[in-house]
Amino acid sequence: METTGFRDDVWLDVNGSPLTNKGKMTERFHRPNYGTLDIDITFEDPSMYSSPSRSRCTIASCPTRNLIEFICGENERSDAT
Repeated sequence: METTGFRDDVWLDVNGSPLTNKGKMTERFHRPNYGTLDIDITFEDPSMYSSPSRSRCTIASCPTRNLIEFICGENERSDAT
């Protein structure tokens, strides 16, 4: 899955690494066995970085639980105060 169209004021990570509207995130999902999910993530932003940044995480899935979908809407604001 590819994601583009980021805003110029977003961060790539909790350290505050910048990401611009030229950025692209590519996610690849692989299920090596029942109960395990590998996710390969590549970030590219030629206006900020000289080469792509890659990361991989492996998570244990919970096949007996329902997945919760999370959608971040444009200009969405939290109701929490």
